Amino acid sequence: MERDRGIIFDIKEFSVNDGPGVRQTVFFKGCPLHCTWCHNPEGLNRCPQLLIRYSDCTDCGRCKDVCENDICSACGKCVSSCPLRLRTVCGYEITSADLAMKLKKNSEIYENMGGGVTFSGGEPLMQDAFLLDTIRQLPRIHIAVETCAYAKKDVFVSVMNAVDLIMLDIKFIDHELHKRWCGEDNAPILENISILKSGDTPFIARVPLIPGVTDSEDNIAQIASHLKDTPALLYAELLPYNRLAGAKYSQLGARYEPGFDTEKPLKPVETIFEEYGINSRTL
Repeated sequence: MERDRGIIFDIKEFSVNDGPGVRQTVFFKGCPLHCTWCHNPEGLNRCPQLLIRYSDCTDCGRCKDVCENDICSACGKCVSSCPLRLRTVCGYEITSADLAMKLKKNSEIYENMGGGVTFSGGEPLMQDAFLLDTIRQLPRIHIAVETCAYAKKDVFVSVMNAVDLIMLDIKFIDHELHKRWCGEDNAPILENISILKSGDTPFIARVPLIPGVTDSEDNIAQIASHLKDTPALLYAELLPYNRLAGAKYSQLGARYEPGFDTEKPLKPVETIFEEYGINSRTL
């Protein structure tokens, strides 16, 4: 992908949970992790994808009549042929100039509400050149990036130095648990967190509370201990498990198999961060 072009799948207006104030949130396609509880599976693959509401399909065959490919390329030709409008293409290419222009259009409105722009995903650092090129075209706008910090050190440092706020998604400190539940070793993540801790870019730690997985006292205490005594850390946000997390998997032709009891009650862990001198809140 060229520096001035990237692939996104949504721009959410008037977002209130993606940084300070009211914001515009841009969702980038592609993520290096595969957390079993991911509620945005359409953001995992870097390429555009076709989403189909199979449960309502009458198998009329009109989509097949216009399809010219043996393997779906998400070209979108079948979208308009569906009489029930059950098909959409998730993800599209956009230039940094066009994206910046869209975001600047109403930037004064968001500024007056104490907000700005948040880049999320997926994982925006997977498209770092495009991300940085877009940020350069948004002067005087408060910029936040939501990231799992799984990236090369130089990429992480470049983005950290270019934004006003890092929203750090952190799941585990333990290497084996991270690899089991997120698909990758977290050594690069911990290295980048160390850089973040030693810098002066403000950040928020966001911890998903997954029943029987991340919500143990031991796991939360490990995260809190790892982040304590960090002046740049504003506070921790605890994100309870979204029970609708599996809703989109069938539209991608996949099954939601998170590997844990989705109905299990979450353990009360809200006070653990405070024990380590870190303010926290639950969204």
